[in-house]
Amino acid sequence: MYELYIGNKTYSSWSLRPWLLMGHFQIPFVERNVPIGGVGSNKNHLAYSANDLVPCLHDDGFQIWDSLAIAEFLNEQHPELQMYPADQHARARARSIAAEMHSGFGALRSAMPMIVKFTLNGAPMNDAVAADVARIDAIWCETRREFAGELPYLFGAFSISDAMFAPVVWRCHIYNVPLSAAAQSYVNTMLAHPAMQAWHAQALAETTALPYDQAVFEQYGGAR
Repeated sequence: MYELYIGNKTYSSWSLRPWLLMGHFQIPFVERNVPIGGVGSNKNHLAYSANDLVPCLHDDGFQIWDSLAIAEFLNEQHPELQMYPADQHARARARSIAAEMHSGFGALRSAMPMIVKFTLNGAPMNDAVAADVARIDAIWCETRREFAGELPYLFGAFSISDAMFAPVVWRCHIYNVPLSAAAQSYVNTMLAHPAMQAWHAQALAETTALPYDQAVFEQYGGAR
């Protein structure tokens, strides 16, 4: 049985990815929820994660850390689940945008931390954040136009790429980010996913609050 170590559901954007992926594909696992305590590495995680971060997946005690590495491992372990598209070009594109999300969009991440409990009015974006949003909007629209057909996710069926973008979906919702109609439709589809709704419900039940919550709440105009 897999064990998945994840942080607080209110804040831990990286943890959401493998949790959502395993939930969607109904891969059994034991959830180990641990407090993240803030941004960045935490020496308290060393007992179960070699890089001081969550998420970390244990496969009979063997550790796989980093959300993309976990996703790729699960894809190899469960090829019958088709976590990437079957078509070679679509699969290459899916890996390209998953990797771009994994390594990029630092301005957006910094300006809009994932705080799932919030739904805020929003605020004007600086140029770097606006550029990140525009690129994400383009990825979603172009990918769906080229590969999705009549099905709802980026490549039609749910894939690793959708799981990788899930934290940004939450950010767009939380901060009332203006998007094109097609991109907003994708956000709505993702928010309606049963596992995303379960993550939200469990986040609302958490009592942990980090010090920056109030500053973010005020900066983005309070609740809408």
